[in-house]
Amino acid sequence: MLTLSDIAFDDAAALLARYDLRLQRVGDGEPIPGSFWGDSEAGLIGSTVYARGDTPVHSLLHEAAHLIVLPPERRAQVHTDATDSVEEEDAVCVLQTLLGDALPGAGRDRILADMDEWGYSFRMGSARAYVEQDAETSWQWLAEHGLVRLPERVLAL
Repeated sequence: MLTLSDIAFDDAAALLARYDLRLQRVGDGEPIPGSFWGDSEAGLIGSTVYARGDTPVHSLLHEAAHLIVLPPERRAQVHTDATDSVEEEDAVCVLQTLLGDALPGAGRDRILADMDEWGYSFRMGSARAYVEQDAETSWQWLAEHGLVRLPERVLAL
């Protein structure tokens, strides 16, 4: 599992800053504020994503993606759980893979593999199959929100 300590913190912080988000480092062994899953999983409060060195990069990107899809007025209200929308959750899963490609030292392939290892479950059996073959509604949702360009399937920023 690729963790924050395996990549440059400043690269991750710069990627999040492109979306007006802040990455806050949490000390080793300290509880992660706003973590839905606990343990080493990333947390979110407002426009800040919290992560430790042992936080999986896919988790950091997933939580960041939750904030990215929200307008600023909704971001301010977020604490721990960003959505109860299945459509939004599905779109976030696609977006986190694209963010992986934009993050030096990560890459889409690694993010997809780590999503599977973590235990994401998709109708087609893997994160890659979902993103590449079964996520048309999510791709469209992201495009309608100005986050991806279609048909290229790339980040809009």
